[in-house]
Parts: sequence; structure tokens; C-alpha cells
Amino acid sequence: MKFKGKRAWVTGASSGIGQAVARALAAEGAEVFLSARRADRLQMLAQELSGQGVQVHVEAVDVSDRAAMEALGVRLAELGGIDILINNAGTMPISPIINGRVDEWDRMIDVNIKGVLYAIHAVYSGMAERKCGHIVNVSSIAARTTYPSAGVYAGTKHAVRAISETLRKESIRFGVRVTDIQPGSVDTELPDSIGHEKIRGIVKNNMYGNDAAMLKPEDIANGIIYALSQPEHVDVGELLIWPTRQEN
Repeated sequence: MKFKGKRAWVTGASSGIGQAVARALAAEGAEVFLSARRADRLQMLAQELSGQGVQVHVEAVDVSDRAAMEALGVRLAELGGIDILINNAGTMPISPIINGRVDEWDRMIDVNIKGVLYAIHAVYSGMAERKCGHIVNVSSIAARTTYPSAGVYAGTKHAVRAISETLRKESIRFGVRVTDIQPGSVDTELPDSIGHEKIRGIVKNNMYGNDAAMLKPEDIANGIIYALSQPEHVDVGELLIWPTRQEN
């Protein structure tokens, strides 16, 4: 098993990519720490993974809650620290900027940027001390481009890409690896976070219509396992994963 003896923390583990990555890590023998806001879903996943003979821990926490994330970081350190962080939690309530849905802008910034930083902060010093570890940030193809209505969302994902690349350079002296995963269209619940009804319809039609062949969460999990599985001297800095038929 590739990750036997390793401790992995997956944020946003209650569904979609996070859930798929948690399953993949557990299948490779990792001790898994699951976090998300939906405690009931986490418990169901934990029960499933525990049946595979691996240790599973559950923490219902919102990544944008700084105090709660700092407290979780302390508990993780007391349990021996984290070897692998999968920074997956995110939200996408996109809308045209003219609509001024400021609460949704704040939520995207809080979850997609601050949440990523809070999770890194919770485990990074321990990784640096041990001179090993791997941080995987799940961003988006929106880290490379943008489109009408996605200005704030793409801005958050561009930020994650910049944070990831800077952290990779800063981490060289510690032996900590950093990977930015950039998925294209994936069949998850993410479009459901779009509060703007018209835009939600357009996005779902683009994703599911026209005989589109979207990625499955397991496809992204496979990419993450690939990055994690490389020898210590290899750091997959970025991995862009598109559906074959996706144009932009």
C-alpha cells in the first residue's frame, strides 16, 4: 500500500472530489482525517472507510472559521501531525459583477482563499519541522482563464495558483512538496452552490448538455494519487485535468 503509515487530511470530504480522494487514500492504507461542514455525510463516509481496516477521524468544521481551523491544527499536531493535506473545500456561487452579490463574493473569498490558507497554516509548520510532507491544493481551470460571471470565482482560483507556486518555492528548503490540481468540468455538487438561477441553468446546461462527457470525481482523485506517489525528488507542481471534449 502506497500510503500505509501516512496521515492524510482531506477538506471538503463530504462529497465530490474530496470524498473520492478520501476513498483513494484509504484504499492505499492512509490514516484519513475527514473534514467538512456536513457531519452526517462525514460519518457515513467514515463508517464506510473504517470497514476497510484503516483509521478514520471526523471533524465537522467550516474551513473559513479561523479559530476552529487553528484549534483543529493543534489537535492534529497532538495526534502526530499530517503528512498529506488535500485542500479541496470550495464554493462557486458565480454571477455577473453588475449584480453586486457581495455576500457571495465574501463567501468565495473566505472559503476558496482564506480556507486554503487556514488549512495550510494548520499543518505546514509541522511538515517543515519534520522535513517532509505534501500539500495538494485543488483549484480549477479557472486558475488559468475566466469567463463572464466568473470574475470573483476565477480571482480566488488564480490566487490559489499563486499561493501554491509561492509555497512550493518557499518549501524547497524544508523538503515539503506542493501541488496545484486544476480540474475542468467534474460531475459534483459544485454548480448547486450557484445562487443566481439563470447562471446556474447556463452552467449546468454547458456541463451536462450537448452530450458533454464530464470528468468523474474519481478521475481527479487518480490524478492526485499520481502526484502523491512520485519519488521524493519529484514534485508535480501543477496538474491540469480536462474532459477530452471540453473546449474552455
